[in-house]
Amino acid sequence: MKSGSNLEKVLNAGHFAVTTEFGPPKGTDLSIVKTKAEFLRGKVDAVNVTDCQTAVVRLSSIATSAILVGMGIEPVMQMTCRDRNRIAIQSDIFGASALGIRNMLAISGDHHNFGNQKNARKVYDIDSMQMLVLVKRMRDEKKMLGEETLIQGEVPMFIGAAANPFAPPMEFRALHLRKKIEAGADFIQTQSIYDVDKFREWMKIVCDMGLDRQCSILAGLTPLKSAGMAEYMAGNVPGMQIPDSLLKRMAGVPKEKAAEEGIRIFCEQVEQIREIKGIAGVHIMAVEWEHRIPEITERARLLPRPVL
Repeated sequence: MKSGSNLEKVLNAGHFAVTTEFGPPKGTDLSIVKTKAEFLRGKVDAVNVTDCQTAVVRLSSIATSAILVGMGIEPVMQMTCRDRNRIAIQSDIFGASALGIRNMLAISGDHHNFGNQKNARKVYDIDSMQMLVLVKRMRDEKKMLGEETLIQGEVPMFIGAAANPFAPPMEFRALHLRKKIEAGADFIQTQSIYDVDKFREWMKIVCDMGLDRQCSILAGLTPLKSAGMAEYMAGNVPGMQIPDSLLKRMAGVPKEKAAEEGIRIFCEQVEQIREIKGIAGVHIMAVEWEHRIPEITERARLLPRPVL
């Protein structure tokens, strides 16, 4: 075991893993954290704590993850290289490990122009690929970047990375995935998938390269809440491909029934994803829908979760 985390145990045991996302509050109201977290208890194997998603200032991913650890809910701490140089990244990884956080997701982070601090300066001292190398070195070799002296203590971290199967140029996406695995990724969570047929084609390439045997791949799924949400994502999110049939389906139901239709589509997608070779689980990105995760996971037949 690399970290001993619940997520690692579930994947190593061959169970179909389920993770979801958790957005920290824009402030210090811990009642929000605890209320949202209780909706997720026992419904997923681990909870991704976002790191100032869309570049909006929020309670830090490390602090929120530590609160979840104290509640007995396993976090996957997201960490961006947008806001930190290599000194801060390594220091924060030490801090996370010391607080009992055993999973992390290394990502670049949304551009600050999306957020509420448009005059901020992006850092990107290292990129997400280099961050994977960094944390793997800290865990496996007990050395920091550019240092040969052994660090004091252990860094037991299950290391994750993100992948977008449909981002252009698509023909290089599997090669990019291989580089992330070689850099140190133990598990992969993909961006939101709606075109399951194209995703199936991408996964065939991934499996032909043997990458599914080198790491655990979790397919990202986002329940659609409305026709407007579907249209916006299809037209504005890079690499997002939503088939016209789904857009028409969402547009064809009354507004008050759109969320129900979105959940129904999600459940159908889970069944399709389960049949794809090389998939180890799903990552549910139900934006600000933590309260509906119990219903969504039950209807998608993702419960009960294994207890290991």
